[in-house]
Amino acid sequence: MAAGATILDAEGLVLTAAEKVFFRDANPFGFILFARNIESAPQLRALCQELRDAVGRNCLITIDQEGGRVQRLRSPLARDWLAPLDHVMQAGAEAERALYLRYRLIAAELHALGIDSNCAPVADLLTAQTHPFLKNRCYGDSVEQVARLARAVANAHLDGGVLPVLKHIPGHGRATADSHKDLPRVAAPLTELQAQDFAVFQALRDLPLGMTAHLVYQALDSQPATISDTVMGMIRRDIGFDGLIMTDDISMKALAGAPAENAAAARAAGCDLVLYCNAPLEARRAVAEAAGEMDAKGQARAAAALAQRLPPKPLDTEAVEAELTALMSGKVYV
Repeated sequence: MAAGATILDAEGLVLTAAEKVFFRDANPFGFILFARNIESAPQLRALCQELRDAVGRNCLITIDQEGGRVQRLRSPLARDWLAPLDHVMQAGAEAERALYLRYRLIAAELHALGIDSNCAPVADLLTAQTHPFLKNRCYGDSVEQVARLARAVANAHLDGGVLPVLKHIPGHGRATADSHKDLPRVAAPLTELQAQDFAVFQALRDLPLGMTAHLVYQALDSQPATISDTVMGMIRRDIGFDGLIMTDDISMKALAGAPAENAAAARAAGCDLVLYCNAPLEARRAVAEAAGEMDAKGQARAAAALAQRLPPKPLDTEAVEAELTALMSGKVYV
């Protein structure tokens, strides 16, 4: 049986009896973790095993662990990092190596806890208008720099046995609104988008997983990218990204309508997986039903992505920390 075309979350530190039954029946492709799911290392490893036991396979478990404002794991379970843009600016000419080392340590922390995916790199191009919710999560304002640094971040994860999720396809940097609260609209002409925002993702099109942006690109469609078959077609055809694509969280306010409607629309548009978070069990059940099972193309992309989930390469943590501290002139952590 094909996995369900969803990535779902759990309510707390352990699964409830009802969640175990629901996850067994819905069979989501994977899960995402939040701060509310994290108390201690033994507890978190046990929860990851519970999630995998519920679906009867070694499913993907992801998390948002960018560093800075967006990191679910905090001290003492994990290092508290500078915001990515602050890290890049401080590292200067050494930013590529510094980011690789940073995310190699992050990948090691995740892997040790049973987490095998991270929602990074953020490949959105920084602009003068980038909304504050995203600004210091970016890596730079040029196509070459962002593509190069995002590649280093992705490689660090893969070397650490953790699958990176490239976001937010096809580019969130021009958004002047927070898509958690509103629907951003981008009025830039298509030629400009192709030469800049979309070009970053084209340079990273071989990565195994990606996440959509809840933005309207007026040059392409009046619908948000996540539910636009025009934009999704462009991502597959013009950007050339053939990895497994999940939506950003469909409970975000950028999308109108009921979550189940958004799930069905995203699948119809061409998204392989629907990410749905922070909702009651009945709402999760409705979204899982609306999303349905992964189709043959999605299953092939999933298999290709999971094939890159390899054992971590050896890591000398002490040496990596020492090199990173030297590159950063001392200030690495918050």
